[in-house]
Amino acid sequence: MNKRIFVIQAVIVLTILAMIGVPFVWAGFSAGTLVQVSSVSPFGQLEACGNFPGTIPGPGLGFVDSEVEPWVVVNPTDSGNIVAFWQQDRWSNGGCRGNVAGTSFDGGDTWSIVPVPGITDCTGGPWERASDPWLSFSPDGTLHQMSLVFITDPPPDRVAGFGPNGMAVSKSEDGGLTWSEPILLIEDDDPRILNDKNSLTADPTDENFVYAIWDRLKITSAEAIDPENVRPGRGLFLGIGLGFKGPIYFTRSTDGGDSWESVRRIYDPGGNNQTIGNQIVVQPDGTLIDFFTEILNFKNNDKNGRGFNFNLALLWSDDKGETWMPRSKPIRAARIFSSFGAVTPDLGIPVRDGSILFDVAVDSVNGNLYAVWQDVRFNDIEEVAFSMSTDGGFTWSEPMKINQTPDNIPLLRRQAFLPSVAVNGQGVVGVTYYDFRNDIGGSVSVELADHWFVYCEADCSDPASWMGNELRLTDESFDYVPAPFAGGLFLGDYVGLDADDEDFLAFFQISSEIDPADGFFRKVLYTP
Repeated sequence: MNKRIFVIQAVIVLTILAMIGVPFVWAGFSAGTLVQVSSVSPFGQLEACGNFPGTIPGPGLGFVDSEVEPWVVVNPTDSGNIVAFWQQDRWSNGGCRGNVAGTSFDGGDTWSIVPVPGITDCTGGPWERASDPWLSFSPDGTLHQMSLVFITDPPPDRVAGFGPNGMAVSKSEDGGLTWSEPILLIEDDDPRILNDKNSLTADPTDENFVYAIWDRLKITSAEAIDPENVRPGRGLFLGIGLGFKGPIYFTRSTDGGDSWESVRRIYDPGGNNQTIGNQIVVQPDGTLIDFFTEILNFKNNDKNGRGFNFNLALLWSDDKGETWMPRSKPIRAARIFSSFGAVTPDLGIPVRDGSILFDVAVDSVNGNLYAVWQDVRFNDIEEVAFSMSTDGGFTWSEPMKINQTPDNIPLLRRQAFLPSVAVNGQGVVGVTYYDFRNDIGGSVSVELADHWFVYCEADCSDPASWMGNELRLTDESFDYVPAPFAGGLFLGDYVGLDADDEDFLAFFQISSEIDPADGFFRKVLYTP
């Protein structure tokens, strides 16, 4: 058939369908309704709890009504049950007044706000602050949370530094509405030790197993450690000097989160090296893979004593975390080239974006692994790098840029940052990120950003498979400048993204002059 005739006939058919009321939709994805999840703090204003100073000078600056570092998960037994998690009322010098959950039972249309109890002062617990909120659903619908907890005010007899810190977990059996009494996995009272950057994974192949993992940083060349000087990105190890290490600590539950094994170290990178951002994924055969950023510092890197090497590295376990391989050094999937974060295009304000961190996802059917991170290898600015493995993490595709930010705009408006990745039940890979592409004209004091979704349906190691597959998740551009400032404009070191059998679930933050950061949810709907 003549191509022109075919096109004309197709147009006629579509016109007739429209006239008789039969909808026609091209296959792919579309953005659902943008829903605001969080707004006013459930903890009240200023001195209500948590020794919160608001704008009053004190131990850090408090940003009341700010919700940052979002996470989101969907219940595998009920796709309508979606739970978000975030830091509530962020402090400039670390942590927040309490980690808070948002729960939905209608697919994200409406939400209830539930502070996780028994953690901080504001939730009836013993700790001053919480951080790094993380959620995971077991295959039976049990929901597990993990939080970093700490105290800033040291005891009177303390030499220097912050107070104790540790890791706390609890679980919910009703979709996030109520929670069990927290269990403290570890507590350190040494001012030179910081337990940091935790994650928690409920085993999707066995409801009895839950895994918790983090790095435990210890310094020897100073009196105390400051959590805001050891975060990823700008300020890394500032003022500490040599004499530190950051091994991986791990524990597991074998009874669905009722109890936990003793904490143990599963990998030590050696002196003046560190791990950070540990995250466990589980392959369809039950193999655990722990991904982390490996930091090779000073004399141990390949720069002849200068700077850092950052590697996306991994360990694996085929016995549910009892033993880990390789026993000597990890598998290095890719090098991470970082400039220590994005900056706003006009004012040059640093954006705290977890620049040396990453996100990973696994296909629950074929076991393919997908990783995204910020990288400057493409254009000397922060952009989204993607790599994948089809053999369990032993070999990886060449990293490639997948953000669809236009190339014909000023360089700093092309920055793309804070990527997250997920895989739906059809094997489609989705990635979200922020960029500044729409920051054009107007006041130089306003730095406009948007949140985006890009996807690949097949052959994801080919850049062409991502072209044109982008959706805008913000209805309008927002000003990044009012965001809480914690070593940079801070919406989170990571951003929430999950998927069910077909749709993707994005939970992300938007800042404004009215509120430093609010959480918004948007479903990305699959159209077969």
